[in-house]
Amino acid sequence: MSQLTIVVTCTDRKAAAPTVGLRVRELPAGEPDGRVAEWCRRLDSGTHPRPLDQLYKGDHWSRCQQLRRSAAQAGFTADLWVASAGLGLQPVSAYAPAYGATFTPRHEDSVGHSFEERTSWWRLLQKERGAATLADLANRGPVLLVLSEMYAVAMQEELEALASLKTEALLVGGSRDLPHLPRVPADASLRSALGGTLTSLNARMAAWWLEHCSDARLNAPETWDELNRWVSEVSKKERYQRTPMTDENVIAFIRESLAQNPSFSRTRLLRMLRDQGLACEQKRFADLYATVENR
Repeated sequence: MSQLTIVVTCTDRKAAAPTVGLRVRELPAGEPDGRVAEWCRRLDSGTHPRPLDQLYKGDHWSRCQQLRRSAAQAGFTADLWVASAGLGLQPVSAYAPAYGATFTPRHEDSVGHSFEERTSWWRLLQKERGAATLADLANRGPVLLVLSEMYAVAMQEELEALASLKTEALLVGGSRDLPHLPRVPADASLRSALGGTLTSLNARMAAWWLEHCSDARLNAPETWDELNRWVSEVSKKERYQRTPMTDENVIAFIRESLAQNPSFSRTRLLRMLRDQGLACEQKRFADLYATVENR
C-alpha cells in the first residue's frame, strides 16, 4: 500500500485542563523569539504528558482520527500528524502536556493578533520544537492537508515551500489557492450533506474525498469530477433560525458553562451557544463575556 501523510489542525478541546503556566496568556510580554523559547521551556517542564491522539477530543478530533481508516480503504497506509500552535508539527504518537495556544485572533490564548506575529510564532516554534516540516513529509509520499483558515495563514511559508516541490498533495480547507497545490475549499453549503458541526467540516470533507479515491491515487481526475457532480447536487445554502437571547440570558449561559468547565474559551462558548440553536452576535457576546470575567 502507498504511504500517505495526513496533517490536521489541532483543537482547543483537551482531555485535561492546562496547568498554571501552560496557557499563552500567561507568557510574559517580549520579542517573539524569547516568548517561543520560554513557551518551549514550560512545555518541557509540564506534567502528565500524554500521546497527542489522547490529548485532544471533540467532534473535529474524532473525525480526524477516522481519516486513517478512510485512507486505508482508498489503498493508503496513513500516518496522522497534527499542526499545533503550541507544539508545531508533530505525529500523533508524540507526547505533550495539556496546553492552551491557538492562532485564532482575539482568543485569550492567541499567539499573535497580526499576520506577522502568527507566522513568526510558527516559524520559530517549528525551529525549536517541530518534528518535521511539510516539505519533509512530502518527501515521504503524498500529503493530505486538512487545515483551518487561521492555521493555514500562519503556516503560509511552509505551504508555499510544499507547493514549490510540485509533489502529490491536496489541501482541504486552508485560506487561499496556491500554484501546484490542489485545494478543496471549506464550503458550509455542504454541511447538511456531510453532517456534523462546522468545526468538523474540513475533516468530514477530507473523509468524503478519501472515500472517493481508489488505487492509492490522491489527485485522480475521476475524484475531482465526482466532487463537482456531488457539490452541484447537494450544495445547500444554510439558513440559521436561531432564537434571540437577552443579555441576562447570555450572561447566565456563560457563567453556568464556565462553572462546569473553567477552561472553555470565549470562542468555544459562543460555538456551544449557537450549536444549541441560540443567537448572539459575536461582538455582543465578546462584550458580555468580558463583563463576566471582570466581575
